[in-house]
Amino acid sequence: MEKLRIYGGKPLKGTVSICGAKNAAICILPATLLIDGTCKIENLPDIIDVRRYISVLKELGLNITQNSPNEILVENKGIKTTSCSLELCPKMRASYYLVGALLGRYKSAEVPLPGGCNFGSRPIDQHIKGFEALGAQVSTTQGLIKATTKKLVGTSIYLDVVSVGATINMILASVLAEGTTIIENAAKEPHIVDLANFLNTMGANIKGAGTDTIKIVGVKSLPGNATYSIIPDQIEAGTFMVAAAATGGDVIIKNCIPKHVDSITAKLVEMGITVEELGDSIHVKCDKRPKKVNIKTMPYPGFPTDMHPQMATLLSIANGMSILTESVWDNRFQYVEELKKFGAQIRIEGRSAIIEGVKSLDGAPVVCSDLRAGAAMVIAGLASKGVTEISKIEYVDRGYENIEEKLRNLGAKIERVNED
Repeated sequence: MEKLRIYGGKPLKGTVSICGAKNAAICILPATLLIDGTCKIENLPDIIDVRRYISVLKELGLNITQNSPNEILVENKGIKTTSCSLELCPKMRASYYLVGALLGRYKSAEVPLPGGCNFGSRPIDQHIKGFEALGAQVSTTQGLIKATTKKLVGTSIYLDVVSVGATINMILASVLAEGTTIIENAAKEPHIVDLANFLNTMGANIKGAGTDTIKIVGVKSLPGNATYSIIPDQIEAGTFMVAAAATGGDVIIKNCIPKHVDSITAKLVEMGITVEELGDSIHVKCDKRPKKVNIKTMPYPGFPTDMHPQMATLLSIANGMSILTESVWDNRFQYVEELKKFGAQIRIEGRSAIIEGVKSLDGAPVVCSDLRAGAAMVIAGLASKGVTEISKIEYVDRGYENIEEKLRNLGAKIERVNED
């Protein structure tokens, strides 16, 4: 097992480049099951979740060539099975996208229930409702999602709640269905738009992605034979924005889409931090103690839940009392006890964290409880006086490519070491 050791108190300064979006990659990869041909995917993040997904797809029968750490060539000549790995799938939160893709192309799917980060229940009732509306028979038994159909037929599907996962699964299941499918109350996240753009590049007919109504006209096949580049990761960009602010730094974040982080930018500016958009880059500079601010996480374009723990770290050193309310997940506060070890003053009331900012944090030995909590621990370590050691960093590796190398290039003193 490895851990990160951080010697904190150094302002981050310089330039960092953002990699491809994790959340886009893990829905585009299963979408390759729908293609009847080849495709090249560029700007893939070199992270654990992507490597696991590629392994699952290979086990199913896809021929995948790794041209580089960030580029693959996928050839789909048909698959060997529609039953997915009992070893790898339970480790991934997005394994259920395989159900929509397998059902859409091969009319059958058997996929273990999702695993990954444990920050709240991930109900699949909206997914099942959509699959059944399209004509599938679905059951969940012994930790497996089983779905079969003779054929899928387009229909209107209204999602009772705005669900990113259900929206993605309905798109995957509908692109090859007979007729037209309309998804209402759909999620609008950038990676949903990226998935639709990928599928359209491969031959699908999808309109309205990024709005609350998506229209999918089923096609007979997706010939593929095209190249697609994944969008930059908005959460990695946001994480480095917050890290720059928390350390009193001066950082230019390159290869990002500023519009995707508008909600993060707005809150940083409200806190008195300088944020400047430079085309496909963002300049973040902080030369004074941040101001207090209240935040509520919301579906896109609201403040992202995946930036909640990182922002809590910044609020813990802000001047005054801030309130951070979580409206998406029911158990996102597992990071709080670890953040308290740095000296943060936080208490939980219902779905809100009441954060009384302190002037400085002190390094501490802490443990990652999930991916974004791990990022929060890294930011706290960078902003703290003294030494911080972070265990269970495999969570961080699930979503951040070469994080310690990127931070070292910004002047941080950070190293990866083996645990005793």
